[in-house]
This record gives sequence, C-alpha cells and structure tokens, in this order.
Amino acid sequence: MEGTDEAALAQARNGDAEAFRLLVERHSRQIFRLGFRMTGNEEDAEDVVQETFLRAYRQLERFQSRSNFGTWLYRIAVNCSLDLVRMRRRHEDSHDPIDSSEREEPLHLPTGDPTPERLAFSTEVQRRIAAAMDQLGPTERAVFVLRHFEGMSIKEIGETLGLKTSATKNNIFRAVRKLRKRLDPLIRA
Repeated sequence: MEGTDEAALAQARNGDAEAFRLLVERHSRQIFRLGFRMTGNEEDAEDVVQETFLRAYRQLERFQSRSNFGTWLYRIAVNCSLDLVRMRRRHEDSHDPIDSSEREEPLHLPTGDPTPERLAFSTEVQRRIAAAMDQLGPTERAVFVLRHFEGMSIKEIGETLGLKTSATKNNIFRAVRKLRKRLDPLIRA
C-alpha cells in the first residue's frame, strides 16, 4: 500500500489494520530514535514506540488534520517518553552517579591513534554526557533532544510540546546551561 499518511490514516480510521501497520512502519524508526534520546535506554525506547502507537491507535478518531500525522505522533511519543522518565525518576534512589570530586577534576585529553586509554576516555565522556542528560528535567530534556538531535525549529518544538515560543526558548536555554555546567570539566580539558 503506497500513498500519503493522510490516505493511510483515512483507511485506518475505517478499520483497515494494514493501513495502520503502514503508518507504524513509516514512523517507528523516528519514534524509536526520539524515545532513545529522551530515555537514554534501548528497552525504554522500544516501550515508547509501542505505547506511542497504542495511544495513537486508540485516539485515531480524535486526530484532527490541522497538523501532520508525524507531528501528532511526535507529541504522543514525547509525552510517553516524559511519562517513562518521570516514572523512572520516582523509583530511583536520589544518589548522584557522579560524585562531587569527579565533577571538579577536568579530564586530560589523550592524543594520537585510538589507544586503550583513548577508548576508555571516550567511554567516560559518553558516561558523563548520559549522566548530565539524566539531570535535566523532563521538559528540558525533551526540548533539548528535539532541538539539537532532531533539528526541529522553536516553533515546531512548541507545537509538539504545547508550549509557547518563550517557554520553549527558556527551556532550551536552561537545558544548555545545565549541560554546560555539568560538562565543564570535559570542556576545560
């Protein structure tokens, strides 16, 4: 079945399971990528994809074609991701994965070919970035991911998250500021 999302959506609304499957195939990679960036975890991202399409299927009749179907799915996926992140935070211990002594000392950049030390450094950088992303609030993480990983405009982010332009900009600013502060030892190095 070829055609536009609108055609597949119309058929899915009429009970055509194959049409909805086509929509899932068209959008599941982007939703997975968004879910992974929002949650930082592959299993959680798979849960986000599943929950996004389940919610979308249940709400097909409520979708109004004012925006495009992909934007509507993104909004559902962001909400699913935020719900999952909030739930995970409620269940986590309140300990900081990076203790204050680690945060203060800058890393020394190795030079040359990929050596075991350089590979270890790369792993440490990834760990610190993930820890810094985990310290962002759910909305801050959402706007940061949508802006810097997904390349969405301020307007698109606002529409996706239901935020005004000024709130979108403020959340992006706060997220960047927090990440810079947490990653300062890496930047100074």
